[in-house]
Amino acid sequence: MPTETLPTTATAHSLNVMDLILGAGIIVQLVMLGLLLASIFSWYLIAKLYISFKNANKQDQQFEKVFWSGAELPTLFKNAQTKANRAGLENVFHDGYSEFNKLNKRKASLAQSLEGTERILRVSLSREQAGLEHGLGTLASIGSVAPYVGLFGTVWGIMTAFIGLSTAEQVTLATVAPGIAEALIATAIGLFAAIPAVLAFNHFTSKSEGLYEERALFAEEMTARLQRQSLAPELED
Repeated sequence: MPTETLPTTATAHSLNVMDLILGAGIIVQLVMLGLLLASIFSWYLIAKLYISFKNANKQDQQFEKVFWSGAELPTLFKNAQTKANRAGLENVFHDGYSEFNKLNKRKASLAQSLEGTERILRVSLSREQAGLEHGLGTLASIGSVAPYVGLFGTVWGIMTAFIGLSTAEQVTLATVAPGIAEALIATAIGLFAAIPAVLAFNHFTSKSEGLYEERALFAEEMTARLQRQSLAPELED
């Protein structure tokens, strides 16, 4: 009676990654495809966040340079009003100074005007930060979930391989290796998707915190300048 062997899609002589992926079960292939798409999307987010943070730093530095150059606050405010694409510190300044003017027109006391301005500055800072951090949550999700999705694909592939072995009368390394290898590829792809996402998440989170601290410091300096301007205009730099 002829001996049965486990049918495989890749022999010992053609055991390469592409053959293993093409020969994997439909569930494992779907897992691999999903992880590959997640990896591509995470790299898109990484590039987008890199550009966003780079532009934000550049815009903030440019505005701070003008702000501390001795320019009058009303002039800066008028310039900001004319810009449809203002962002970062310039937008924070615009929101804060606009609120300060509104409160002054309502004859609010200096303390009330400064308190209201500080409140609006905090809201504007949070809004700018939320827009800048858009995508960080997705990176965190990919970094935390991808390894487990890959592990699911591996477990499913190994389980399928052992079910196939149960019908074989003779088990050799050549019959076991392809099934195990194609299952492990799912874990490898999961790690390939997760590691860059986690590293990028930590990197951009750190940059975001640093940028927020710098902007919060600017908001305090702006409030102090508004106070000096209101108490003694002649002391304005």
